[in-house]
Amino acid sequence: MTMKRITTLLRVLALAGAIAPMWAQAADFPSKPVRVVVPYSPGGPADALMRAVGQKLSDKWGQPVIVENRPGANEIIGADTVIKAAPDGYTLLLGSEAAFSLNPQLYAKLSYKPADLAPVSRLVTAQLMLVTRPDFPADDVAGLIKHLKANPGKYTYGITGIGGVLHLAGAWFNQLYGVQTSEVPYKGLPLAMQDVMAGRVDMLFAIAGGPMPHVATGKLKAIALAGPHRVAIAPDVPTFAQAGYLEFDASVYFALAAPAGTPEDVRRKVADDVGAVVSDADFVARNLTAIGFEPVRETPQAFAAFLELDRGVAAQRVQAAGVKLDQP
Repeated sequence: MTMKRITTLLRVLALAGAIAPMWAQAADFPSKPVRVVVPYSPGGPADALMRAVGQKLSDKWGQPVIVENRPGANEIIGADTVIKAAPDGYTLLLGSEAAFSLNPQLYAKLSYKPADLAPVSRLVTAQLMLVTRPDFPADDVAGLIKHLKANPGKYTYGITGIGGVLHLAGAWFNQLYGVQTSEVPYKGLPLAMQDVMAGRVDMLFAIAGGPMPHVATGKLKAIALAGPHRVAIAPDVPTFAQAGYLEFDASVYFALAAPAGTPEDVRRKVADDVGAVVSDADFVARNLTAIGFEPVRETPQAFAAFLELDRGVAAQRVQAAGVKLDQP
């Protein structure tokens, strides 16, 4: 054997030796409990989603999936927790566009960079629904915008955090249609909805599953869905596009990410297993439809490509809304 062939063989063996541990790590994953950080309080839609998915993953993996709630600061606390963890797949973040796309645009100084979070997969998408107090003097998008324009500064909308998805939806709505409404922050969606039902606040945006039970009883009025199509839990509620307002799309998503440096094979395994859970028809019927979620099944590479586009859209909307914050 020539020296050149020996050198080539040694390089191949060295490469195989480097790759083998990664294969073994993905094949053995998980061999201990997996922690998923949810940057929201217990009981909300993201928490309910992850607990339902986590139970199915635990059954499949034979290991506990522990949901750890770390709410506050527009998902920054949860993201900071995850990026400081070991990059081995045993600590994951369930975040929304706030953590992945909006925060880097909103905050002049942010404690983490988008590259600190390695994409795994989106789990679900959802559409925001615009609802008002039941006696609001408009029943559709056109009437609402007309009334708001005639009464600048008179009306308010509830939000669940400055700079959050609901805040940005309202700010973008104001900018896009030339109206003036003021945000009223709350510590959670239930409190905001209570005040809208009581007439202390005029309107809010929320994932459809939250307000629909109150719409059904007449305690809230549904105006429109800010997404591409109607949803199963609200078949009679039109979209903004169907009402002739094509520009306004405030769809949201929840997705998993891992600390930067987490092996791709591990992230792919998590994505595959999570995708199998959320695409199961029985799981969708029992856990997603009633909340207003629609399942997504994708690879880490597909999620990374989606984020490139999403961050561009986020930058445009934050700039248009004129919102800029200091990190809390």
